[in-house]
Amino acid sequence: MAPPTTPQTMKERILETADKLFYLQGIRAIGVDTIAAEIGISKRTLYNHFPSKDALIAAYLERRFVAPRPSDKPPAEQILATFDSLERRFAAKDFRGCPFVNAVAELGPKDRAVRKIAVAFKESRRVWFRERLNELGVANADALATQLVLLVDGSIAQDPRPRRPRDGARREGSGEGVVAECGGGCGGWCGEAREGAQAPARLTIVAVSLAVITRESG
Repeated sequence: MAPPTTPQTMKERILETADKLFYLQGIRAIGVDTIAAEIGISKRTLYNHFPSKDALIAAYLERRFVAPRPSDKPPAEQILATFDSLERRFAAKDFRGCPFVNAVAELGPKDRAVRKIAVAFKESRRVWFRERLNELGVANADALATQLVLLVDGSIAQDPRPRRPRDGARREGSGEGVVAECGGGCGGWCGEAREGAQAPARLTIVAVSLAVITRESG
């Protein structure tokens, strides 16, 4: 028998609702009145838990700041699994890009609190790659970690619509457009696979990443 679930606190309900609305519809498009109405509470109740919209935005981004789970798998497998999980995330119907990039784009770089969280997230991902590469004994692990982060970030600019089969096949064979296909600034290091997800991009990612890692560690 499964243990009973703990009821959400009001603060958790507010944050979960804000997360969904901010991510899917945009931070600027959603006001605290919309969030309060969605939950069925007053704005006063919302402000009792989050004194301002800025505080709620910061909490939303911090909630999205999730480090990869520790793993006993070999370092190269962990790196490649990162790209596999990103592709599964891209296939999800609710994928709207990187929440950190979206927030900075919407609110502007002058919003120091948002920018600080976004920069910290990016750096944590780069450090994670560097640690795995150091475990592999790769030369210039720091520089290569930066390249892998750029590879991850590259696909955030791609059209999120499903890829056409002939495009995937062409890229798989030629390696063309690897940066455009291979990453995502979404921070979606986890995500459930969706049935029917496209394989060619994954194969390109794995092949290119393995080639880079092997070359650098050889």
